[in-house]
Amino acid sequence: MIKSAKDTPDLFKESMSPDTKRRIYTVSQITQDIKLMLENTFGEVWVEGEVSNFKAHPSGHFYFSLKDKEAILKTAMFNWASKEVKFKIENGLKAICFGKIDVYPPHGEYKLIIEKIEPKGIGSLQLALEQLKQKLEKEGLFSEQHKRPIPYLPSRIGVVTSLSGAAIKDILKVLDRRFSDVNIIIHPAQVQGEGAREEIAQAIKNLNTFNEELPAHQRIEVMIVGRGGGSIEDLWAFNEEIVARAIYNSKIPVISAVGHERDVTIADLVADIRAATPSVAAEIVVPKKEDLKEKLTVLIEDLKRVGQQTLESRAVDFNSTYKKLLLLNPIARLERNQEKIADFIRQLSLRINHFLKLKQAEFSNSLEKLSSLSPLNILARGYSITFQLPGEDVIKDAGSVKAGSLIKTRLHKGTILSRVKEAEGGLCNG
Repeated sequence: MIKSAKDTPDLFKESMSPDTKRRIYTVSQITQDIKLMLENTFGEVWVEGEVSNFKAHPSGHFYFSLKDKEAILKTAMFNWASKEVKFKIENGLKAICFGKIDVYPPHGEYKLIIEKIEPKGIGSLQLALEQLKQKLEKEGLFSEQHKRPIPYLPSRIGVVTSLSGAAIKDILKVLDRRFSDVNIIIHPAQVQGEGAREEIAQAIKNLNTFNEELPAHQRIEVMIVGRGGGSIEDLWAFNEEIVARAIYNSKIPVISAVGHERDVTIADLVADIRAATPSVAAEIVVPKKEDLKEKLTVLIEDLKRVGQQTLESRAVDFNSTYKKLLLLNPIARLERNQEKIADFIRQLSLRINHFLKLKQAEFSNSLEKLSSLSPLNILARGYSITFQLPGEDVIKDAGSVKAGSLIKTRLHKGTILSRVKEAEGGLCNG
């Protein structure tokens, strides 16, 4: 609101009058008068400009400038105001700021003390959402490779939501109607307003910690995190980074069920599966028992049919294989080989007997020949053999025997020892 001229000090009134003495101001007086003039003239104002030289102080204060083509206005945003800002203030951002003009005498400068800031052309919450989406997507929190399948027909389901909201009623109603045998572990959490984001994130962590202490067959197999519908402000806790990271780090698969079908939060993007509503989440996690029975009946019939077909096919294969096995059966082959061996032995025996008879006949013939040539047989006919002693060399020539030599004569029966007086055909020597 612009004040009237009479409400503002006229710094040059006395100095401009020729009838008065010259007045000299101190620096502090000039600065103070300017401070009063600016504060009284502008009061609370909306200022549009581009953010530059942005700095965030550890105390939580923001310091930056707003500029256009012709001028720059320094600004300050103290922590009590900056903590309400949902989006990230960056250099180059076109913004509309609300605040008061303030003069800081020690530096002799003025600046805009900002109480509110809005991005130009887009809502602050929408900008904050887009900025966080870009950040988390770069880090891979939305990656399909990280998402895990939801177990089919889990026996234990965790739920993170408000106990007083419609979401928990819808979830329990659907689960009871579809499959009342499942166990449900509810971790209550505030789902909107101050502290909601911390409670939701902590509830997810608590269920994971609780799960690690349980035996495997008692663990929570899937978790539903969500709430009913509302404005973007009501759903904002599910757009917070702390909640997104808790879902991403959860070892239990997470189904996000926030708001209505048209509402898509960052929690939906990070979760393993996004459900349009809490009721849909319950339908996703548990099939209807009647549907399961019907599918089971169909599967049983299919199994019987396939089993019968398989048995028939196997029977044909079995018969064919059995016949082949009979041909390849080692016992049958052994029996056939035993018959061949027995036949071979018979033939071999006949051939050996025939061979022996032939050899026996040859032997008898040879024996007869040998017998006819045997000296013994010759002796039996009246012949004798004379040996010269002592060496028993056969005497073939009478001239080889000396008179007085001792000789032995072999007859058919017995032997005769004699001494030579003389040999026919010549006289013996001596």
